[in-house]
Amino acid sequence: MLLAACNNKQGLTLESMKTTTGWGYVIKNNDKIIIRQSIIPVIQNQKSFENEEEALKVGNLVLEKLRAKTSPTITKKDLILLSIKT
Repeated sequence: MLLAACNNKQGLTLESMKTTTGWGYVIKNNDKIIIRQSIIPVIQNQKSFENEEEALKVGNLVLEKLRAKTSPTITKKDLILLSIKT
Protein backbone atom coordinates (compact mmCIF):
# COMPACT_ATOMS: atom_id res chain seq x y z
CA MET A 1 0.00 0.00 0.00
CA LEU A 2 2.82 2.40 0.81
CA LEU A 3 4.50 1.88 -2.54
CA ALA A 4 1.25 2.45 -4.41
CA ALA A 5 1.00 5.86 -2.81
CA CYS A 6 4.40 6.82 -4.23
CA ASN A 7 3.78 6.60 -7.96
CA ASN A 8 4.34 10.32 -8.48
CA LYS A 9 8.12 10.53 -8.22
CA GLN A 10 8.10 14.35 -8.30
CA GLY A 11 5.99 14.50 -5.15
CA LEU A 12 8.49 12.68 -2.90
CA THR A 13 10.48 14.90 -0.56
CA LEU A 14 12.85 14.33 2.36
CA GLU A 15 13.23 16.54 5.42
CA SER A 16 15.29 16.21 8.57
CA MET A 17 13.61 16.65 11.93
CA LYS A 18 14.99 17.36 15.39
CA THR A 19 13.94 14.89 18.07
CA THR A 20 14.32 15.15 21.83
CA THR A 21 17.39 12.89 21.68
CA GLY A 22 18.89 13.62 18.24
CA TRP A 23 17.65 13.58 14.65
CA GLY A 24 15.21 11.77 12.41
CA TYR A 25 13.68 12.21 8.99
CA VAL A 26 10.32 12.60 7.31
CA ILE A 27 9.43 11.51 3.78
CA LYS A 28 6.41 13.15 2.21
CA ASN A 29 4.47 12.49 -0.96
CA ASN A 30 2.83 15.72 -2.15
CA ASP A 31 3.04 17.18 1.39
CA LYS A 32 1.45 14.08 2.96
CA ILE A 33 3.74 12.33 5.47
CA ILE A 34 4.27 8.70 4.45
CA ILE A 35 7.29 7.90 6.67
CA ARG A 36 8.30 9.56 9.95
CA GLN A 37 11.46 7.93 11.30
CA SER A 38 12.53 9.29 14.67
CA ILE A 39 14.76 6.35 15.65
CA ILE A 40 17.46 4.37 13.88
CA PRO A 41 15.75 1.39 12.23
CA VAL A 42 16.75 -2.30 12.72
CA ILE A 43 18.84 -1.79 15.85
CA GLN A 44 17.93 -3.18 19.27
CA ASN A 45 18.02 0.15 21.13
CA GLN A 46 15.51 2.88 20.44
CA LYS A 47 17.71 5.87 19.76
CA SER A 48 17.69 8.75 17.34
CA PHE A 49 20.39 9.48 14.78
CA GLU A 50 23.32 11.36 16.34
CA ASN A 51 23.25 14.15 13.78
CA GLU A 52 21.27 15.55 10.88
CA GLU A 53 23.74 14.19 8.30
CA GLU A 54 23.20 10.57 9.44
CA ALA A 55 19.42 10.98 9.40
CA LEU A 56 19.51 12.38 5.87
CA LYS A 57 21.86 9.63 4.63
CA VAL A 58 19.37 6.96 5.65
CA GLY A 59 16.41 9.06 4.52
CA ASN A 60 17.98 9.46 1.07
CA LEU A 61 18.45 5.69 0.79
CA VAL A 62 14.78 5.12 1.68
CA LEU A 63 13.80 7.77 -0.87
CA GLU A 64 15.89 6.05 -3.57
CA LYS A 65 14.22 2.73 -2.76
CA LEU A 66 10.75 4.28 -2.98
CA ARG A 67 11.57 5.91 -6.31
CA ALA A 68 12.83 2.54 -7.60
CA LYS A 69 9.53 1.02 -6.42
CA THR A 70 11.34 -1.41 -4.12
CA SER A 71 10.78 -2.07 -0.43
CA PRO A 72 12.01 0.90 1.65
CA THR A 73 13.25 -1.44 4.38
CA ILE A 74 16.64 -0.58 5.88
CA THR A 75 19.00 -3.39 6.89
CA LYS A 76 21.92 -3.52 9.31
CA LYS A 77 24.18 -3.82 6.26
CA ASP A 78 22.73 -0.55 4.91
CA LEU A 79 23.60 1.18 8.18
CA ILE A 80 27.16 -0.17 8.06
CA LEU A 81 27.62 0.90 4.43
CA LEU A 82 26.38 4.39 5.29
CA SER A 83 28.70 4.56 8.35
CA ILE A 84 25.81 5.14 10.76
CA LYS A 85 26.82 4.95 14.43
CA THR A 86 24.57 2.54 16.28
